Amino acid sequence: MSPLATIAITAALVLYTIGVWGERLGGRLRPWHLGFFWAGLLCDTVGTGVMIDYVGGLTADVHGVTGVAAILLMLVHAVWATTVLARHDERLISTFHRFSVFVWLVWLVPYFSPMFVAIAGRPQ
Repeated sequence: MSPLATIAITAALVLYTIGVWGERLGGRLRPWHLGFFWAGLLCDTVGTGVMIDYVGGLTADVHGVTGVAAILLMLVHAVWATTVLARHDERLISTFHRFSVFVWLVWLVPYFSPMFVAIAGRPQ
């Protein structure tokens, strides 16, 4: 894989994890979490684009399908978080972390799937 893709995807993991778990542990959606959501999405999109170029197109396997689904879900997540903060909806601000953790868990599938596929394919 391309070093740029590896760096971008790893940065996405770090940024998105800080945003999601900072929100979850703090119990409240704050503007700085939003910055980490958008930065994680940007890094993931860049890394995914580089990977798609590197392999010559999008793959229709678990990694490819869940990767696209995760980026779309991250986009919905970031847009919704922006809307929740803009509306000052206290109920959603204090419960938004439930959706954040769900999106983060979904995102981990394409992040770790190449490793699991490689492990499963190794002879014993």
